[in-house]
Amino acid sequence: MRLTGVVLLVAALAACRQPAPAGFTLLFFRASSTTQVGPLSWAPDLPGGRVVAFDKQLHVSRVVTAGIDQPVAVAVPCGHIPIVSDYSGQVTGFDTAWTTPGEFETHFPASIFASAGCRWIEGRSPYLIEPFSTDTTKGLVVTYDVGEDGGLSQVGALHPAALPFLVGPENAGALALDSTGAFYFAPVVRDEITKYNRLGVSRWTAKRGLYRQETEPRFLPNRGKEVPLQMARAGIALTLGPDGRLYALGADDSTASKLRVDVLDTATGTILLTRHLGPKETAVALDERDSLRTFDADSLVKNAGVGGRESFTPFALPTLRGDTIGLERYAGKVTLVNFWASWCDPCREEFPHMASLYGKFSRKDFEIAAISDDVDPAKMRAFVAAYHPPFPILVGGGRMKALYHYRGLPYSVLLDRHGRIVKRIFGFGGPQEFQELAATIAKEIAAP
Repeated sequence: MRLTGVVLLVAALAACRQPAPAGFTLLFFRASSTTQVGPLSWAPDLPGGRVVAFDKQLHVSRVVTAGIDQPVAVAVPCGHIPIVSDYSGQVTGFDTAWTTPGEFETHFPASIFASAGCRWIEGRSPYLIEPFSTDTTKGLVVTYDVGEDGGLSQVGALHPAALPFLVGPENAGALALDSTGAFYFAPVVRDEITKYNRLGVSRWTAKRGLYRQETEPRFLPNRGKEVPLQMARAGIALTLGPDGRLYALGADDSTASKLRVDVLDTATGTILLTRHLGPKETAVALDERDSLRTFDADSLVKNAGVGGRESFTPFALPTLRGDTIGLERYAGKVTLVNFWASWCDPCREEFPHMASLYGKFSRKDFEIAAISDDVDPAKMRAFVAAYHPPFPILVGGGRMKALYHYRGLPYSVLLDRHGRIVKRIFGFGGPQEFQELAATIAKEIAAP
C-alpha cells in the first residue's frame, strides 16, 4: 500500500415514525454500512458527495467533503486511519484529522474496505461491477495487519469464477470483519452469506431464500458496442452490531428495488430476524435495547449542509497554438475540466457529447477546458483534426495523472464559478450522463 496524493450507495437518518431517543448505533445509511469510532457512526453519503458522522442521538456531528466525490464505504483501521471507498473504485486515505486526503493503491479494479481493530480487509466492490476490467488478483479478499513497525502483512482467500470475464461479478460483494480476523462475505450475485476464519477457511454459509431458482450471471446478446450482463443483486452491505450479531442489508428481489435486513448469529449463521424495509426506511439503527429501528436518511442529513466545496488544483498549460491558459481564465464561469487522450476509446465516444454540451450554454456562463494527456503530440493533433472540438484544447504532455490522481480516462471535473469542485465524473456514462450534467450546469449557472 502507498499514498500517492489525493481520492457505490449511501446517506443518513431521521425518525420515520417518532423522534430518536438517545443511545442509537447507526448500522446502514442508504445502501452502505457505517463504521463505529467511539460514540460516532461514520456513514458515506453518496448523493451528498460526503462522509457524515452521527452521534448517539443521530444528529450530524461532522461532515467531510475534501477529496471525496461518490463515497460508498468507510473504514477506520486502528480507530484513526480513515479509508473511503468511492463508487468509481478509487480509494482515499486520510490523516487522523480527516484533513489531508491521499489516494491508495488497491488490488482490484474497484475496491471496498472493512476494518476491525488494526486489521482491515479489501474486496471487490458490489457498487461498481465491470466484467471486462482487468482483474488478475487471485483472491476473494486481501487482508492487512498493522505490525508494531507499521508494516503490513497480507492474507488472501481464493474464490475462482466460472469464466474469466466473470471474475469481477462473481467475486464482488459486501464485507464485514470481526476482531478475531474472521470475515463475512455476501456476494452481490448470489443469495448467500459466508463466514470465513482468518485463514480464509469457510465456517458456514447461510441462505435467505430470495429466489426459487438461482442463476449465475450471464451475458445477453450485444446491443451495439454494449454487452449487457444479466445478474441478480442480492448482497449489498454487511456490518457487525454492538450486540455481536451480523446484520445483512440485501435485496428482496433480483433488482434490489426493495430491501431487507437479516440478523444472523455469527456462530452458526442462523437467521434470527428479518425486517422488510419500506421506501422511506433508508437508514437502519440499533437502539439502546439492541432493537432495530428505521429512519428516513434524507431527513437525518437535511440540516447538515453541503459543507465547503474543495478548490480545484490550478493549472497553466499551453494551447495547440502555444499560448498558455491558466485556471484563472475561467473565473466567474461554470467550467468542465476534461482529461482525455487519443488512445482512449471512451474519449472518442465522449467528444461529440461534449461538443453538444458546449453549444447549450453561453460563453459568458460556461466553458470547457479539454486537457490532453497524450505523450505523442502528433497523435494528439490527429485526434483533434478528426473531431474538430469547438472548445479549447490544452496540452498536458502525459503529466496530468500524477497531478490529479485519476484512475483512468476520460475523467472530468465540474467547477462552479469560484473554481470549486461541484462533482467528479469517472469514465463515459453515455447520453443520460450528459443530460444529467447539463441539468447540473444549468443549476450552477442560476445559483447566486
